[in-house]
Amino acid sequence: MKKHGLAWKGLSMSLLAGAVLLSGCGSKNGGEPSGSPSTGGTPAASETTPAAELKEATVVLDWTPNTNHTGLYVARDMGLWEKHGLKVELILPPEAGASALVAGGQAEFGVGAQESMILAKEQGLPLVSIAPIIQHNTSGFASPADKNIKEPKDFEGKTYGGWGSPAESAVLESIMNVQNADVSKVNFVNAGTADFFTATKKGIDFEWIFYGWTGVEAELRGEPVNMVYLTDYSQQLDYYTPLLLTSEKVIQEDPELVRAFLAGASEGYQYAIDNPDAAADILIKAVPEINPDLVKASQQWLSPKYKDDAPRWGEQKREVWSGYGDWMLENGLMEKELNYDEMFTTEFLPQ
Repeated sequence: MKKHGLAWKGLSMSLLAGAVLLSGCGSKNGGEPSGSPSTGGTPAASETTPAAELKEATVVLDWTPNTNHTGLYVARDMGLWEKHGLKVELILPPEAGASALVAGGQAEFGVGAQESMILAKEQGLPLVSIAPIIQHNTSGFASPADKNIKEPKDFEGKTYGGWGSPAESAVLESIMNVQNADVSKVNFVNAGTADFFTATKKGIDFEWIFYGWTGVEAELRGEPVNMVYLTDYSQQLDYYTPLLLTSEKVIQEDPELVRAFLAGASEGYQYAIDNPDAAADILIKAVPEINPDLVKASQQWLSPKYKDDAPRWGEQKREVWSGYGDWMLENGLMEKELNYDEMFTTEFLPQ
């Protein structure tokens, strides 16, 4: 994945960004907030723990701030974590990604993705997923509409701009196989640091993106794209991306910290679900250099997808973990079967 402005080009990839960094590869892609009860959702906290008594915690993001992170900024800036006794700092990731800091004890929490989590567990990193931020995988392969690429078989004879991860060809092959198409007929090139819009004007036909940012930006730019979503062709590729993670050590030594953190985060994301426009204002105010029009439009698209068809925000299922893990094993992206029950927990979600 490559950097795209202040957010992600195809965030599926701090996903694989985290994953491939862990495996030695590179990867890609101010209004006033309203907090009154009348706006619906979770109101701003009216009573908080005195600052001197707040327990401090750090969250490492997976990429530059974007609408995947809105609930975290809402929880911080509306005092929702303070209500649960926490002072939480949000920081940008180092080159090695959030997983390394969380596993090494330099941060209590991080934003990651299921694919990088699985690779991290294979390498022995003591990480645990505590909540997916988005219930279903919203990534897919995008192309300018005039390329007429509408389904996997249309990838034949076209040029794909990627970042050089083995997972890219495996994912493309999986969904192309559904239509008996031949992945060897795809021309793979490294797209470098160019964003989607630049790359597709310089000989690249399609790339892997999250529609919630790059696709929405295409709408705003009047440059429509066709999307081939992974989930339309493979249930196994409907994995959690992004998600919130912590370490086994934090869970063992301070479970109440995890519980309080998720209580605030859950309220923050529920507020963003109920109040996308006001939540977008909070992110815009917190990150003034971000594109406000893109944030507003992206938030409207993404807010319903945080929870989607789950009974509550942050729910996760074993079959999603095992389904994608089995797919990785079948496609040679990991070397041994792992214990998926050790990779996630729903124990600390608010009831």
